[in-house]
Formats: sequence, structure tokens, C-alpha cells
Amino acid sequence: MGAKRIFTLTAMLSAIIGLAPAFAGTPRPGSLETYKDWTIGCDNRGRCEAVSLMPEGGSWPDDPVTVGIVREPGGSSEPEIWISRDGKGREQLGLVIDDRKVATAISEEGEAKLDGAQAATLAMAIARGNRMDVLVGAKLVGQPSLAGAAAALRYMDARQGTAGTRAALVARGPLARSVVRSAPLPIVIRRADIPPGPAPQPLWREERAALGRLTGCADEMRDASPPELHRLSRTESLVLTPCGAGAYNFTSVPVIASGIAGRRTFRFASFDHPPGWSEAATHPMLVNAAWLADTATLESYAKGRGLGDCGGSESYVWDGTQFRLAQASAMGECRGARQWIKVFTADVVK
Repeated sequence: MGAKRIFTLTAMLSAIIGLAPAFAGTPRPGSLETYKDWTIGCDNRGRCEAVSLMPEGGSWPDDPVTVGIVREPGGSSEPEIWISRDGKGREQLGLVIDDRKVATAISEEGEAKLDGAQAATLAMAIARGNRMDVLVGAKLVGQPSLAGAAAALRYMDARQGTAGTRAALVARGPLARSVVRSAPLPIVIRRADIPPGPAPQPLWREERAALGRLTGCADEMRDASPPELHRLSRTESLVLTPCGAGAYNFTSVPVIASGIAGRRTFRFASFDHPPGWSEAATHPMLVNAAWLADTATLESYAKGRGLGDCGGSESYVWDGTQFRLAQASAMGECRGARQWIKVFTADVVK
């Protein structure tokens, strides 16, 4: 059987598998891969993003420039490119690969985006190039490393099923775009409505003691602000229990309180996917937690270091019984990339 025939059968099988309904059980966030000075990740729907990093072991410029290449799944999609730096005001960027100007972009407050044919041309030039210069007029403002870009985009081609087709960025082949698999069906979360009503009453002394015993955070609670209480229903509240703090990360244990003030009972909040800092614990742990009542969303944001160029974040939606993962982003390399890569997304409906 010829190579083209094998490519065709493989692509057709991938397309059929891609049409299967999404499994709505345990969420499975994507992982990150690093190739020299580029890192890449894809979410559960096949959206992929590759991001440039500062060279490992080298000196960092005072004003680093980061480049990201994003592509949605499907054979008809084209890449989008963003460029980020600590710029001010409105500027026109010249994007030069190996001494050839490939594209221009307008930057607003240091952020620029390209799409369409210009972005596709630049993405392929980045994959093939050795040096990238970012110019404002004739002034050089940044040189993002291209080491590993081709490998990262080849990984993107493989994960999105475009390898061997005319839709690929690097691993191009003769097959039509139409054979590329479609995006998986989305996971849908129906969020609960938070009923109006008075804010939960502060915990009584006996309740604080019971909460400390349950969470194992009694010592940390003594020197911290009081636990945060947020209304979930007429009889239940979310309690964010302080359980330690560092220079830039504040840890809390999410607990559900049931019953009337003074006689409330407590249980650990349930999650369909454990928050990022829960792996070594016997109960869920949130970092820099925030509750958004209007959207019934609980957020956790853990920085790997104070600069904020690595870490992980999750957003959970309350469905009336548990917190369900709605979005997750991560950056595993502490190398200057402040825009983290999305590794999971779900559709939230009322």
C-alpha cells in the first residue's frame, strides 16, 4: 500500500474519531511540552498554543519580547500570532525573519496580534528561520529565540491531525484540508443560580474550632484573616479556610457549611478535577482563591514565583453539588512567558 494511501486512511480514521461525543466525566487537561526555547500545549478541544521562552541559562534583556502562535482545531483554521512586550502607546512593529521583513503589526500598550494570511506566512517563516528581529521603525526592540519553534509547531501539526495535509504548518503533505478531523464536542456545564439573600453569618467560636479540626489548619487560622463565607443556597455556604501564606501565594481549603449559624456542619467541597495544589493533600487546596458570585465561579491562581511567568490557574463552576472545572491554564517553564497556555476549557450554560 502506498504512503499516500496510508496517510489518507489515517486521516479519515482521525476525522471519524473526532466526531465522537465528548466524554463528560473526569476532565482531562492537556499537558505541556518544551522544545529548547519554545513550549506548547493543547486543550481538550484541540486548541493549541506555542509560546517563546527566554533562552535557558542566558542573560535576559531589560525589555523581553514574547511571541505566541495559537491555532484552533480543524482543517479550515489558520494560526493567530501575538507579540507581547512592555511597550507604551501605539506602535507599528516590523517582524523580520533572517533579514527579511515578513509582516507588520500594530501594537497597543505592548500587545499586538496578527491573523489571516499574514499570520500564516509569519508562522511558517518562524518555523524555518534562524533569527527573528522585532523592530519599531529602524530600532531593534527584541529578538525572540526561534530555537525549538519548528519542533513545537510540528507537535502542533501532529496533535491537531494536520500532519500530511496542506493545512499543516511544518509537516505539510498532499492531503486536502477536508480530511483533518473536526474539534471534539465540548463539555457542557450547567451552573447553578446563586439565590439572593443575606450574606452568611460569621462563624461562631465552636464552629471555627470544628473547621480547624476538619481542615488541619487550626494553627494557620489563628494568625490569618477570618475564613471567607459565600452564599451557595438557602442552607449552604462556601467557606474559604486560610491555611498558610507565602510571599505571593495564599493557600485556603474550600469547605461547604450546612445548617444554621452556630450549629453548622462542615465537609470538604467536592471537585470533578483536583485543584493544582491538591495532589499531595488529602483534601482540596486552593491558591489565591477568589469567588465570583455572579457566575458561580471559584478561581485558583498559583504562581511559581513572584514574577508570574510560571504556575497554574483553574476556574471552577458550582453546579449545585460540586465544583466543575471550566477552564485551566498553565506555564511550566519559569522563563519569561507571562501569558499562560490554556489546557482545558468547557462551555458553561445557565
